[in-house]
Amino acid sequence: MNAYDQHMQSIYKQMREDLVQVGFKELTTEEDVQETMGNLEGTALIVVNSICGCAAGQARPAVREALNEVQFKPDHLFTVFAGQDREATEKMREYFPEVPPSSPSIALWKDGALAYFIPREQIEISQMETIKTQLTEVLEQFIVQ
Repeated sequence: MNAYDQHMQSIYKQMREDLVQVGFKELTTEEDVQETMGNLEGTALIVVNSICGCAAGQARPAVREALNEVQFKPDHLFTVFAGQDREATEKMREYFPEVPPSSPSIALWKDGALAYFIPREQIEISQMETIKTQLTEVLEQFIVQ
């Protein structure tokens, strides 16, 4: 790995850890996504992570805070990193064919289908608190134990 790649990996590391630290499993290859989604039961919160400011300032903090606020959490937490794990991201997006590619974005998967989707367009024009509230309401609506 050259010096540039090493430097960039060090920058992305914290962006990845923001979600991993709260229980998200990174899916970094096309095979990871296919195996995970092909055998998935229950509910999953899926974050298409990215390096942009709206991911750092709005999406990731909103996801973390929403998960702290809800009583019942999804059965699974997954993330793919757009721009870094391209094949994994492209494969994940195949599971949401009804929505255009968007990163960052937040998807709720339930009963083998996309139940809710927050695209970049909504994330970048909203405050973190607004996204957190929206996601909290969605999780409370769809995650019942």
